Amino acid sequence: MSFEAGDIVQLKSGGPAMTVSGSSAEGIHCLWFAEISGEVKSAVIPPICLELIVLDDDEDLDDEEIEDDEPLPISSGRRRRQ
Repeated sequence: MSFEAGDIVQLKSGGPAMTVSGSSAEGIHCLWFAEISGEVKSAVIPPICLELIVLDDDEDLDDEEIEDDEPLPISSGRRRRQ
């Protein structure tokens, strides 16, 4: 399973949408915005734990359409596994 920088991924068990920033021997480097704390978080995650999220064109994340306390939308079941 290979991921490229810029891919949007999610843990197979759920959780926030994360952006791949790179990879190393340790795993896939991911970044995401933690809305509760207002911080950008990062982690290195084994690739076996991640799945690629494919957003539809009409599901672009537009800040103006999302309330501050509303969770970010995730693709409605249209995921591609590699």
